[in-house]
Amino acid sequence: MTGPQVIEEVEFAPSLGINLASMTRTSSGLYYEDIAMGSGDPAAAGNEVEVAYTGWLTDGTTFDSGAFSFVLGAGQVVRGFDEGVTGMRVGGIRRIIIPPALGYGSQGSGPVPPDAIMIFRIEVLSIG
Repeated sequence: MTGPQVIEEVEFAPSLGINLASMTRTSSGLYYEDIAMGSGDPAAAGNEVEVAYTGWLTDGTTFDSGAFSFVLGAGQVVRGFDEGVTGMRVGGIRRIIIPPALGYGSQGSGPVPPDAIMIFRIEVLSIG
């Protein structure tokens, strides 16, 4: 791979079911799609949010999954994850595509190679 992957140029594995045309692009370059809206107040900076998630690379490889809690907007997760969870509600499910600049960038991390796009399916379990 030479340079960061570009969301609009990469070929996503068919198993991921990605259709950029049906997703919303934010000003930062993150893409998201709500699968279920959830209910209650939306998650905002400073809230402790518990999520269940699965993360994939563009080739369909699962690199991580599980559940954890974090304080939204506190820098405890990559910027794209913070941005992607903001506004979600309990029971909400969202698919997000994080560009390298909002993920691990040129450093990569563990199974995520440098300059890689990450795709997540996130479900909000609770908002504190």
